Parts: sequence; C-alpha cells; structure tokens
Amino acid sequence: MSGTARILSPSRNETGYFFIPRNESKSARGRRNWKPGGSIVNKVLLLDSTLRDGAQSVGISFSVQDKLKIARLLDNLRVDYIEAGNPGSNPKDMEFFELLRSHPLRHAKLTAFGSTRRKHIAVEDDANIRSLLAAGTECVTIFGKSWDIHVTEILRAELEENLRMIAETVAYLKASGKEVVYDAEHFFDGYKANPDYALQTLEAAVQGGADCLCLCDTNGGTFPDDVYEATRLVAARFPVAVGIHAHDDSGMAVANSIMALKAGAVHVQGTLAGFGERCGNANLATILANVQLKLGIACVPPDCLERLTHTVHEVAEISNISVHKNTPYVGGNAFSHKGGMHVDGVMKNTLTFEHVPPSSVGNTRRLLLSEVAGRSAILEKVRAFCPEIQKDSPEAAHIIDMVKQMEHQGYQFEGAESSFELEVRRMLGKSTKFFELLMLSVLDEQSLDGGKKPAYATIKVLVGDQLEITAAEGNGPVNAIDIALRKALEVFYPEIGEIRLTDYKVRVLDSESATAAKVRVLIESTDGSEYWTSVGVAVDVMQASCKALMDSIEYKLLISNAVPKQPAASAANA
Repeated sequence: MSGTARILSPSRNETGYFFIPRNESKSARGRRNWKPGGSIVNKVLLLDSTLRDGAQSVGISFSVQDKLKIARLLDNLRVDYIEAGNPGSNPKDMEFFELLRSHPLRHAKLTAFGSTRRKHIAVEDDANIRSLLAAGTECVTIFGKSWDIHVTEILRAELEENLRMIAETVAYLKASGKEVVYDAEHFFDGYKANPDYALQTLEAAVQGGADCLCLCDTNGGTFPDDVYEATRLVAARFPVAVGIHAHDDSGMAVANSIMALKAGAVHVQGTLAGFGERCGNANLATILANVQLKLGIACVPPDCLERLTHTVHEVAEISNISVHKNTPYVGGNAFSHKGGMHVDGVMKNTLTFEHVPPSSVGNTRRLLLSEVAGRSAILEKVRAFCPEIQKDSPEAAHIIDMVKQMEHQGYQFEGAESSFELEVRRMLGKSTKFFELLMLSVLDEQSLDGGKKPAYATIKVLVGDQLEITAAEGNGPVNAIDIALRKALEVFYPEIGEIRLTDYKVRVLDSESATAAKVRVLIESTDGSEYWTSVGVAVDVMQASCKALMDSIEYKLLISNAVPKQPAASAANA
C-alpha cells in the first residue's frame, strides 16, 4: 500500500447524489474502486465494537440476551466483524460466546478482544490468552502498547519486553489458527512522542503474523491531518492491511476515520450509534454511509444500507439510549426542513437541500411545522390526511392562521405532528369524538418532612352515551392522571393498553411571569410500531399534561380506527 492517496473530484451521478470521478463512463460507475495509497480497494471492512467498547459507555449494561439481539442486528446489516467482548475479564462475555457457537452468525466474523500477554509470563501460561482461545472465535483482536510512556509508567515494563509481548502473543494466536487484528493502542499519541518506538511496536505485530494493524486514537485528541500523515506512512511501510479505531473526544472521530481510509486504511472500527468510553467511539453508521454513498466504496449491500436507520434505532432501544435527533443520516432531524425557503426548494428539487436521498439509509423526509415553515410545508402535511386541501382552498388560509396563532400561544408543532393533525381535523370538522373529559380532580399530598406521598386523580369521561368514573394512584399528579385516563378509557378502547410513554418534557415559556408563566408539555408515545408526539400548553403543568395525554390517546385511537366497545357491565345489563 504505497504511494499517495488520490482524492476524487466530487461530481454527481444520474440521481444527483454520489461522488464519482469526472469524465467516468457509465459502465465504470457501478464497478469503480477508490484507490487509497495507490492500491485498489474493492471493499472497506467494518468492525463494530458496540458490544465491547460501546458497553463501556455511561448508562449501558448489556445482558447476554441484549448482546445476542444486537449481534443479530449487526449481522443482518452485514458488518464484517463483531467485536463482542473480553472473555478473560467478563464471564458474561464467555457465556455469550458459548451461546453463539451453537447458533453462529450468518455473515459477520465474531471477534474476541483481549490484551497481549502480561510481562515476564510465557504466552501459553497467560490466563487471558487461554480465555481468548476458549471463546472459540474465528478472529481475535489484541491490543498492545504503542506509546512508550504507557509501557514504562503503566505496565512498568521494559520497552524491549513490550515488543516481545506483542510479537509472541500475535504469533501464538496465529499458530492457533486465528485471524489476528492488532490494535495499536494510543498509536497516534505514541507516534508524536516517539515515532521510532511506535513503529517498532507495529513491526513486532507484523513479525508475529498480524493480519491487520489497527491504529488507535485512544484518547480521541488527534486531528485529521495528523491521522492522514501517520496512516499514509504506516500503509506504505507495512505489507499488511491497516485499520483505524478512533474516539470522539475532540469531535473528530468520523473525520479521522475517513482520512485514515483516504491515506490507505482498509479496515475501520467504531460503534454503530457512536456509544463508547467518555465521548464515545467513531459513529460507524455515519462512516458507513459516507464511505458507501460519498466515496463509492462498497461496505454492505444496498438493501442493508437501506435498513441502516432502523438498525441504529433498534440497537439504541436495546441499549436503553436515545439516538440524538441531529445524528447524521439516521437521526430524526437528518432530513428535516423547517424554513419556508428550504421546504419550497426541497419540494421542487430534492438536491437543493438534501445531500443524499433519505431512503438510501432508510430515513424519511420531514417537513416541520412552525410559523416560519411557510405555506408549502404546512399544506404538504395537511394533504397527507386531507388531500383535497390545496393552496388556493379557502380552508388553507384558516389552517395557516391557526398554526401561527397557536404557536404564538406557546404550542410547538414541529415536534408534535400528531397534535397538529388532530387540531386541523377539529377545525375542518373531520375529527372523531372518541371521548369527552367531563371532570378531572387531582389530589397531590406533600409531606412537610420531605417524605414522598402518592398523588390521586379522579376522572369522569363520556364515551357516546356511556359514563365512566374512575380513580387512580400515581407517583405524582401527572402519573396519576395518565393511569386514571387509561383506566377509564380502556373499558371502551382496549387499544389504549398498547400505548407506552417514552418521553416527557416540560418547558416554562415565560420565566419572567414567575408562577403565572405558561408551560409547554411534550409527550412522546409508542404502541410498539409507531411513535408520535403530542403537545399541551397551559398555565398549569397538570392541565398542559392532561391536554398532551388526551391528544396522545386520541391519536392512537385515530390511527387504529378504533370503535368503542360496550363496557362489560353495560352489556350484561342489556
């Protein structure tokens, strides 16, 4: 892998989205290979470390079943390697490896992770090395020290002994029939401090027979130009595959990964949603989309790439972590348009404000609703459920005025499109009156000694000509209202039992008004397949919450085409 990377001139293909060389023939476009470092690359190999490095993220604790689910999702995405844990340090990881031996992955190579042998111990006598072999994986990832300060001050070993530890460990694993990825820990920091020694550690791994040298920006503080130069040198010097493992402590992890690939790397590590130690690992979803859609290098089949958004959110859900809405490609805001000029432009020609088609990564375009969105965005949303409404329809002006007036009152529809649809339907007389709240009473006892007391809510609802009165106890007034509403309405609409609240946000809209300030409540709900957000605004947080809760329930009944059922007691009396 010698030579200098040839950076392609960007231009657009027939769809207008991909980067390809200028003057390239149509026949060549489908088989073009990017040529980092002067050598032909047909594919970039992806190693996902969600189950190992991602598990080191704050707030994440995977069960064995969690790890199995995530491994299957990654396998279906067609990543090449799944680094699944350290069997020498975690019995749970060993259990996971044992389970997968009887139900192996279909596409990805399962990879066990561990360190080089300990100092002054024969490699065959090292317990961690024996655990790696016991894991039974086709591939192992071994990390060793590249920064001399880590050798002398952390390991408290001689520099020469560290070189022997690397070479002997790799050689032993290769002799045991393993594919070996050598993770050069702290390589870029080590290269800055003592380049000769850092390169000697790589030489030791190559002498041992390593299949890949993965250069690690373990502290996440290296800049892309430094990554490029060091990677280019390594790729030119060593006759084995070179990889990159970047952390995001400087916000550079994705950029560093891309620059390493342009410098000659052919193997890239990360975690699918960017989870990891401290600020996280390189976001593998972003890297995958960039490499495949922008650089034109194969990573996964196109149909797998189209599942990227869904897969990322599935992994995040299992991890009990939310995907930030501004995450490139897969976030909820990645293809959202709010400004009137932006909305108008993207509706006329998607290339004007979208760098790739949302469908290429399994995401969707969102036209956000607000007072600055413009008539086009608002009416486009309305036509999704009322197709007869056009720009020149008399109702159109009323809808625009309604949105502006309600947002002036504190409503926010860009994150609560379910409430927007309900309001428009009500204004147009096309809503279904599923229920009517006749009475709400809340008792929230406060303990003077700081102890926690439950709250109580009493609800009276009317469904058709049927009254239902019920009460509920909750951990707080909002929780009590939620339970009481569900309890009263599930008698008529069993579908409500499918609803689960996933997020609850309260914002004070006018802090200068002190206790008289309005509050806005946003509630995100799901029934397991659909997600929606409702909004309520009032001076009182309970009133605002009740409004948002009722909209959440009503929207579920709307999309379910719900029909009220006779309560059991009423049916018996009949």
